[in-house]
Amino acid sequence: MGAAEALGRVIDTERYPLTEPGGGGWRAVVSRTRDELAKSGCRVLPDFIRTPLRDALRTECAAIAPHAHYDVETVNAYNIDVRTPLPDDHPGRITAERGNAFVPRDRIGADLIVHQLYSNGLFQRFVADCFGLPRVHELADPLSGLCLNVVNPGMEHPWHFDTNEFTVSLLTQEAEDGGAFEYCPGIRTAESENFGDVRRVLTGQGGDLIQRLTLRPGDLQLFQGRYALHRVSTVTGRTARHTAIFAYSERPGVVGSVARTRQLFGRVLPEHLAAEGRAVRVDRLLD
Repeated sequence: MGAAEALGRVIDTERYPLTEPGGGGWRAVVSRTRDELAKSGCRVLPDFIRTPLRDALRTECAAIAPHAHYDVETVNAYNIDVRTPLPDDHPGRITAERGNAFVPRDRIGADLIVHQLYSNGLFQRFVADCFGLPRVHELADPLSGLCLNVVNPGMEHPWHFDTNEFTVSLLTQEAEDGGAFEYCPGIRTAESENFGDVRRVLTGQGGDLIQRLTLRPGDLQLFQGRYALHRVSTVTGRTARHTAIFAYSERPGVVGSVARTRQLFGRVLPEHLAAEGRAVRVDRLLD
């Protein structure tokens, strides 16, 4: 089966005509997405997954959710060691409990809808086009390239910045209540940390900087999380929030650090040990 046929079976091609790359429909979706990313750093493509597949999407991901690595820990927005010496008023001294968990790629079967979408070459071309890149590469990391983010009732994914400049995610199961995606677009840049505004948000004084999204199962989100402080608020009710995270990079061969991998998945593999020390930073930001 070709990439176009495989993609057409999964996504709503009437709304998102992506099986004809470079065509008028493709260009219209990409143009609108680029505009939204330029304005707010975020674009949601609602009902991206075909309606008849959404139950299967939820069921498949719910079945692998028990494989998530759980380790409630105290963190800060920069995902650096909370014992790092910092000035008294530094926002990195403000901590929260991170209670979300991750199912790694090696627990996500190649036949699952999210895996088929992540590895589809045409979908990757679309993602690259939306972010204005010549192409994107799947992470070479056997754990973090594709993962399922699980936020159980009573838990949250507190305020943080992403390591990657861009993120692609797909909500597969919404919480009964809570679990809102909140973000502060462009609160920092590659040249400026803007600690003052970050501290305002972390101390509950920056409500004017926060935007809030209501996502539904099957919605695709493209997000520039390197420079946008963001979180998933506390999930309440009886249903966990599940989100598939599609991790791509502008360059091939990217593997996560040993420390970060162990933090997220509770283990590391030989690939992580071999790649340690080879990471290339794109900026001089704290995290």
